Amino acid sequence: MRGDFAAHIETALDLLWKRAAASIPDWLPMRYVSWLATAYDVAGRFTANGSGRSNIYLILLDFSDRRGDDHGVYVGMSRYSPAQRFDQHKAGIRAAGSVLKRGIEVLAGPTLHLQHVKRSEAARIESELAVALADAGIHVEGGH
Repeated sequence: MRGDFAAHIETALDLLWKRAAASIPDWLPMRYVSWLATAYDVAGRFTANGSGRSNIYLILLDFSDRRGDDHGVYVGMSRYSPAQRFDQHKAGIRAAGSVLKRGIEVLAGPTLHLQHVKRSEAARIESELAVALADAGIHVEGGH
């Protein structure tokens, strides 16, 4: 694909994704994010005590119309799965404006270990994770 016109490359990638879709894990992002390894490191520092019904999730945001990094992240907490909550945001159901306008996809990988936790723990982790990601230099929205 090297040396091909961008339109040819995009067509080839679309075909590849269609053929390989069933074998691609849900936690694998569909685009390159420069700070993704940092997000894994930061999120990996958090643990929850006990189990419950709340889930912590990250949503990739598109900031390509701004200077600096093309991507940011929204940190949220919900009793719904991250994919279901993302669909709700995009449908305008209790939607955060940043996700409704700029949401691209769920970044499930960094928070796989933060699913099914107690609500009180999830609220603590959500706010602390947002601060930690921002301290690591990632543009963060949410994390109330």
